[in-house]
Amino acid sequence: MLRTHTCGQLNISNLGETITLCGWVQKSRDLGGTTFIDVRDRYGLTQLVLNTDTDANLREAGRQLGREFVIRVTGKVVERSNKNTKIATGEIEITVTELEILNAAKIPPFLIEDETDGGEELRAKYRYLDLRRNPIRQNLVLRHKMAQEIRRYLSDLDFIEVETPVLIKSTPEGARDFVVPSRMNPGEFYALPQSPQTFKQLLMVSGFDRYFQIVKCFRDEDLRADRQPEFTQIDCEMSFITQEDILNIFEGLTRHLFSKVKGLELGDFPRMQYADAMRLYGSDKPDTRFGMEFVELNDIVKGKGFSIFDNAELVVGINAKGCASYTRKQLDELTEWLKRPQIGATGLIYCRYNTDGTLKSSVDKFYSEDELTNWAASFEAEQGDLILILAGQTDKVRKQMNELRLEIGSRLGLRDKNKFAPLWVLDFPLLEWDEETERYHAMHHPFTSPKPEDIALLDTDPKNVRANAYDLVINGTEIGGGSIRIHDRELQALMFKHLGFSKEEAQKQFGFLMDAFEYGAPPHGGIAFGFDRLTSIFAGLDSIRDVIAFPKNNSGRDVMIDSPSTIAEAQMNELKIKTTVS
Repeated sequence: MLRTHTCGQLNISNLGETITLCGWVQKSRDLGGTTFIDVRDRYGLTQLVLNTDTDANLREAGRQLGREFVIRVTGKVVERSNKNTKIATGEIEITVTELEILNAAKIPPFLIEDETDGGEELRAKYRYLDLRRNPIRQNLVLRHKMAQEIRRYLSDLDFIEVETPVLIKSTPEGARDFVVPSRMNPGEFYALPQSPQTFKQLLMVSGFDRYFQIVKCFRDEDLRADRQPEFTQIDCEMSFITQEDILNIFEGLTRHLFSKVKGLELGDFPRMQYADAMRLYGSDKPDTRFGMEFVELNDIVKGKGFSIFDNAELVVGINAKGCASYTRKQLDELTEWLKRPQIGATGLIYCRYNTDGTLKSSVDKFYSEDELTNWAASFEAEQGDLILILAGQTDKVRKQMNELRLEIGSRLGLRDKNKFAPLWVLDFPLLEWDEETERYHAMHHPFTSPKPEDIALLDTDPKNVRANAYDLVINGTEIGGGSIRIHDRELQALMFKHLGFSKEEAQKQFGFLMDAFEYGAPPHGGIAFGFDRLTSIFAGLDSIRDVIAFPKNNSGRDVMIDSPSTIAEAQMNELKIKTTVS
């Protein structure tokens, strides 16, 4: 080894030892006849001392070092007179006797510091430099620890880690596939897996009753802070189990991770029906760190001559505690925020419960103070509270109110990243109607089992068929989801029929799975956690990019290696494909 210790290893117990360190120059400072240099590696930082009185030539060599030079130093561990209690090596420093430059470095395009001056695009272009910064490195160390604990927990419960193929067949699973042309089969394409769904079900047919995999998945969809074109799942499947077994085991996994990685003990997770989540929060992934549940007002506001309420399918509101002091300017700003295209509300109705006990509404013309008192009672409002109301088509207005609730929660400081509110959301609809294609699609995927008592509704009332499906939500983010699967060929064929597949289409796309069901498929079910999302919550981040070593931007580009890119004409000819870009 070129070094005897790392830059985060030495402490007061090493006094008097002669050691050798390797690392990058963080910064240097000249004070009189002494130069202090901070040298850094992934383990920490150590202060070096070079003194003119001891060795003037060595000190002068140290003064020539630039930021990010890679160096090797030998010296003696001595006690610091001015100790730094913020770092592990802060009680000692190294009196340097030998200095070797292993590699010089250009001036980096941004500061390699915890708080950097580099913008997001610049840091993405030089990601290998960004990864030297403590916050990013700590995120990847956190990710490693979580992966280790996941493997330990599942292996102790007899799960087997099995790798599944990356080059597979294109199947409709909700998002667009990434496809790969086959040179040996001209005109045919592999697809990259959106998930290992069919393979893990085949593993159940094969008798591997407990499978898991920390696996790359690929979806060609529009990107945002918590999406990447390639992402990682904790993918799991089990045979001979009920929904309750899966909830208990993976609730246990989540508690295990919080305990071992963050030192936090979580109790049992609350459970909520999908229908209640939509009614009370307007979201199938509600943030339950704070209340502010929806109150539906149809019964008490309609029929008073106010057409916006009278013509609405749903009138719904929230109680913003302590916000009656909001000025008209603040309320107008909030209204404009709601009117943005991303949310699409047409307006906002409010009612102040003033500290003097009076009620003041933006629709006073239509509602008396006695009627406003009924509003306040419905919201259990107190003096100083602000009632915010939206009206319109049910699904749209619930989504809009969800956005408003989250925004008010953020403004009131109720979305504390150090507080964790896990929740199971159960009994999702099996199917959802797609206006563009004018047919039903599987809300999760076509292998999800309907509730046995709802199977008869597939023919008569498909929109009200519930799925044996469940999602784990933490702090308003969907961490994972799964279902009990269909394991019977006849029921699977019925499901494909209701999803609009002909028998021929179903056989072409999924014949291999349906054929496998004829050879003794066990009852089975599973779940997949978004590993990137889960890690970002542990790290207290809004975006998953900084828990991924080499992420892509919102356009799906890796600006560091300039990918995607065109390929040589010879490769195109070899693959027998042509492109037309208009």
